[in-house]
Amino acid sequence: MRFADPLFSIFALPLPFMVFQYFRKERDGHIRFPVIGRLKKLPSSKTLYFRHGLIVLRCLAVLLLVLALMRPQSGSTTAEIPSEGVDIILAIDVSGSMRAMDFEMDGQRVTRLQVVKNVVKEFIKNRKTDRIGMVVFGAEAFTQCPLTLDHGISLYFLDQLETGMAGDSTAIGSAIGTVVKRLKDIESKTRLAILLTDGSNNAGNLSPDMAAEIAKTHNIKIYTIGAGTKGEAPFLVDTAFGKRLMYQRVDLDEETLGKIAETTGGKYFRATDTESLKDIYKQIDYMEKTEARIKEYTEYTELFPWFLAPAIFFFLLEIVLAQTWFRKIP
Repeated sequence: MRFADPLFSIFALPLPFMVFQYFRKERDGHIRFPVIGRLKKLPSSKTLYFRHGLIVLRCLAVLLLVLALMRPQSGSTTAEIPSEGVDIILAIDVSGSMRAMDFEMDGQRVTRLQVVKNVVKEFIKNRKTDRIGMVVFGAEAFTQCPLTLDHGISLYFLDQLETGMAGDSTAIGSAIGTVVKRLKDIESKTRLAILLTDGSNNAGNLSPDMAAEIAKTHNIKIYTIGAGTKGEAPFLVDTAFGKRLMYQRVDLDEETLGKIAETTGGKYFRATDTESLKDIYKQIDYMEKTEARIKEYTEYTELFPWFLAPAIFFFLLEIVLAQTWFRKIP
């Protein structure tokens, strides 16, 4: 709590003098009686006990009135973080090859997509002042989630990702084209995409090289991530003997991914396990940190009514009691 007008405290200075004058008059022999009709009776014990009640009420009233004049205020400090933020599109491969189970979480084999969803979730949570959107691609590419500051929505759509939902092939060029459509008209200093895939471009009408050039003309930076172990990867398949792990070769076009990143001013990363994938997103998070200027301000609430109301009450109570219970006879 603070006082907006502390100089009004000088009006409390007469209080000690008021108390001094009261007790000086007491010594002069004035007698208090409860009511006029009891002049021949001695004061009751209650009256004696409360004989200083009027001066107490007056002092309380004056003190509370002075406090009200000083305008007591309570306030809470709020941090305002003005930030232009970064617009980020997460382009995630959901083709059939993302079913490969060459990654682990908590000691258990899981699909590539499961790990990606888990790691991307943490990345989104860390980008508090940035707008996040999502593009998914397989044989075709489409927007899974538009750019939004509501990361709860982004996380919801992330949870809905499934392998094969956009087809089993891989259209990297189409994915970049969709990213460009989402970002090209956005007025933002920093527009970037993080494209993750485990394969090579084998679908779509737009080549990755051409798509990267288009992204470059719109100042869209693209970080590319190649996911998966090198060579063959295990897939869980149905057989006559139940579900079995079978190894299949998955080709990752690292050269094209590197060229996309180089053309757009981004960087290419290779993730062969869960920890390396986590580290990659942490690196990107660090490289694309949003600069925020923190400004603190305090909002105050006036509290003087809580002091003024009892002050008036005590003044009125003193007047009533002075004319009744504590009426004075000189």
